[in-house]
Amino acid sequence: MVEKIKRLCSFSSSYSSRLVWLIVPLIVVSSLLGLFSTKNFNWGSWNFVSIPSSSSSEVGVLLGPNRTSSVSSEEGSGPRLDATDWRGRLAGGNGSIHGQQVDIPDESSVKLNGSSNSPPPLLAAEAIEIQTTVEKIEESLNITISGSHTVPSMNESHTLSMKAISKRKPSHLQNIEAHLGKARAVIKEARINRNQTEDPDFVPTGPMYWNANAFHRSYLEMEKQFKVFVYEEGEPPIFHDGPCKSIYAMEGNFIYHMEISQFRTKDPEKAHVFFLPFSVTSIVRFVYERKKHYWAPMKQTVKDYVHLVARKYQYWNRSLGADHFMLACHDWKNNQMANAALQGPELSSAVPNLFKNSIRALCNANTSEGFNPTKDVSFPEILLPDGSTNHLLGGPSPSKRPILAFFAGGVHGPIRPVLLQHWENKDADIQIHKYLPKGVSYYGMIRKSRYCICPSGYEVASPRMVEALYMGCVPVIIKDHYVAPFSDVLNWKSFSVEVPVKDIPNLKTILTGISQRQYIRLQRRGKQVRRHFEVNLRPKRFDVFHMILHSIWLRRLNVRVDDDVEGS
Repeated sequence: MVEKIKRLCSFSSSYSSRLVWLIVPLIVVSSLLGLFSTKNFNWGSWNFVSIPSSSSSEVGVLLGPNRTSSVSSEEGSGPRLDATDWRGRLAGGNGSIHGQQVDIPDESSVKLNGSSNSPPPLLAAEAIEIQTTVEKIEESLNITISGSHTVPSMNESHTLSMKAISKRKPSHLQNIEAHLGKARAVIKEARINRNQTEDPDFVPTGPMYWNANAFHRSYLEMEKQFKVFVYEEGEPPIFHDGPCKSIYAMEGNFIYHMEISQFRTKDPEKAHVFFLPFSVTSIVRFVYERKKHYWAPMKQTVKDYVHLVARKYQYWNRSLGADHFMLACHDWKNNQMANAALQGPELSSAVPNLFKNSIRALCNANTSEGFNPTKDVSFPEILLPDGSTNHLLGGPSPSKRPILAFFAGGVHGPIRPVLLQHWENKDADIQIHKYLPKGVSYYGMIRKSRYCICPSGYEVASPRMVEALYMGCVPVIIKDHYVAPFSDVLNWKSFSVEVPVKDIPNLKTILTGISQRQYIRLQRRGKQVRRHFEVNLRPKRFDVFHMILHSIWLRRLNVRVDDDVEGS
């Protein structure tokens, strides 16, 4: 009996001891509840997660604006959970507490107020499960908690289930930049791996491309995500209109096709770039005072338009124009001026940020006049007599081209007088004319010639390069400071001949020095790249409209725009 009492007493003592260890934490929790019951808990500013402990010290995580994320316990009271352990528990992804994003960097300090200079890294997972973390901590502390895990608060409307943690959504711009980053990565991979991508319509290949695989992948990425916002402000004929039949036809063609393109978005928040839809040719025609040679009204037209969209929308000031583009084929000079001095891209200089930051798609891609190949786009000048390429495409085989080289055109600019001085009426193989004899077809001469001379005039742009490609004649480029169209993708040396101005006297020697085999290669490659210069009433993949867009897409890939950029 005594033994049984001893056993009972022994059991009673052990049971009482365990009961005490069970009740004490509950008392501590109750005390904490009482403490918080007298205070207003602002979920918008602070987020508190309380984790019960087996000792009098508290183990918890405090996450708030510009605060330190910490989990600690007194020595001897239980295992210490440092920042590394906490990151390990959140390794599954990016978390947020009541809309505040939680990134756990290498340092112990976590900023949640959005004041960080760089955006948070992109993580694979969408959210974290806090309950799992709590259960792991409970297990390490040998404590069992029953029921749902909620953060204690007397404000019932703010009671937060730890299973319903939401992540702050990135802005539209951050999403755009994230997708652009992915595009850059896959383009880089294609450039290195050189694995061809299947395409039912066309797969670029051959030495005409600097890197055919990278170009193809970039083009596909453009088709998949590129969006352009066209400002609707402004009235025709200066805005949203342009010529479609003159030597400046590409202005009107691009504006028209851009307005109805699948790449256009009506939502500026989804746009990668913003198009300023004014026609420089129309400005020159309707605003320029030729008799007075007065430029100020034209510059003011451009300036007023940029200021209009900058005041109405946030996007110009956000990037200082870096994600905006304009397009012009007019050479912006007065051909009637006695000195025929080069004026350069005067109209874009009316707005310094338009000249310095924006993407300028220009026919007159002259580096001596401010064209910057790293941000500006060179596109071809194309003469469309009837507004289409009817009767312009195609030509005879190399064996049916008896003329070695051909040129006919006005004598203006610094290069053409030199060309005519050395070759006009000097050699039957080198047909150089200021004016063609009556009854002789200009296009017929191109189709009879192996090489077509393409010298600069007042400006570097000329439709002769495209005319030559259209009709199977190898272009001979004689220009200074010129960036050829789409040369970010196309290797012009593989399908044309470049002759320095100083070598004009040696023109025949240079051309006859090209072997028949090499000439046929040049001619065949020119026919292959012709599709990139063709104008279609309904744009087709890889044609000139899409190549212009692709060049703009490439420039946008080189720019990162942040939400916190300020400008005026």
